[in-house]
Amino acid sequence: MADIEKCTLGGSQEPLRKESLATLSATAVDEPRSPPPSMLSTETIFPDGGARAWLTVLGAFLALFCTFGQLNSFGTFQTWYAEHQLHHLPPSTIAWIGSLQLWVFFFSGAFVGRLFDAYGPRPIMVVGSLVLVLGTMLTSISTQYYQYILAQGILVGVGIGTVFYPSLAAISTHFRQYRGTALGIAIAGSGVGGVTWPIMYQQLFGRLGFAWTVRITAFVTLVLCLFAILAVSSNLSSPAQSAPWLDTKMFRDVSFMLVVVGSILICLGLFIPFFYIVDYTTAHGISPQMGFYVLSVMNAGGILGRLLPPFMSDSLGKFNILVPCAFLSGLSILVFWPFTTNLVTIMLFAAVYGFFSGAFNALIIPCIVQISDIREIGTRVGILYSIISFPALCGGPAAGAILKADHGSYLGMMLLAGIAVVAGSLFLLWARFTLSSRSSERV
Repeated sequence: MADIEKCTLGGSQEPLRKESLATLSATAVDEPRSPPPSMLSTETIFPDGGARAWLTVLGAFLALFCTFGQLNSFGTFQTWYAEHQLHHLPPSTIAWIGSLQLWVFFFSGAFVGRLFDAYGPRPIMVVGSLVLVLGTMLTSISTQYYQYILAQGILVGVGIGTVFYPSLAAISTHFRQYRGTALGIAIAGSGVGGVTWPIMYQQLFGRLGFAWTVRITAFVTLVLCLFAILAVSSNLSSPAQSAPWLDTKMFRDVSFMLVVVGSILICLGLFIPFFYIVDYTTAHGISPQMGFYVLSVMNAGGILGRLLPPFMSDSLGKFNILVPCAFLSGLSILVFWPFTTNLVTIMLFAAVYGFFSGAFNALIIPCIVQISDIREIGTRVGILYSIISFPALCGGPAAGAILKADHGSYLGMMLLAGIAVVAGSLFLLWARFTLSSRSSERV
């Protein structure tokens, strides 16, 4: 590893040098935590630093600030629509705009991931940025429900996906030893956006009106995405254009499939607290304004969760940190949330849950990268996100149905969310044990 770092000291942008399997094996003797040859391309050198690598991290941070950060802020639009343009519709109908946006974002992963493997990040991010800005501008002039569905639900969802996935996948081509830290810094951009955008919307909706606030969002997004496009780069010497669009061997990889099953269960319950924490807060006699700050605290906890656990995972192992964080996310729902009855305890739960759920969001991609060939990471990450789009879409409505059936009691909804996340963490633990015999690297 030290030899590789010397070659890239000062952020050298030399083209990648081909390296034989024999050289990789010799390096593995000096660095006992190197992954097995099957997980690495023989032509790929990971600089683990340098100007190009850290510019990619910065660009991805800004990309996630604009994309996933805005996606996390839909609750502000939900409240505005319910009081203004779509006041004649029930909240559950309005919520489908945000749910569709979330599903389109997740489901687009398989297609966008394969495009990344074939063409690299930049062409995809150019298209995605244009679609995202177009969808945002069209949202600013929409007046009918179907227009919001098309503009904000579908177009913005597609734009988010086509900027989000390439920027994160590109980071993994630059880093190996510090991959968790690099991805964690980038993914923290979504948490910062999740705190910043709602505050901006609340301040500007009343002063400038809805249309101009959303247009300003589009202009800011355009500028930040332009910088992200220029900053994000791939470290691969040549894209994998000849590979099949759907390589079925990933579905025969036991470790990968266990991660997929675990993620399905986790995502069934993971977003439920984000959907219902404000309603839960107001149900306990706390003002809706304070309920908004509870959600901000949850997102703020997620920022720390996206930074500290990934940093620890670089030395302790990706799965070794992911599994307990996922388990504690579910456990906090089961043993902490039901006993929160005032603002202080609800705030504490929000911070704790935000931290551990943020850690899952930050670590799942490094774990997938660890068990994949570097030239397949776009496809594998995309397939995972496409699959979990369905439980992510169904979790909120399922929780709402339970809440209605229980006549306003939140206990059944909490049991669904907590049990699903805990069960999913056990499948991740199973996947971690399957890796023990495959690699000398800390998992």
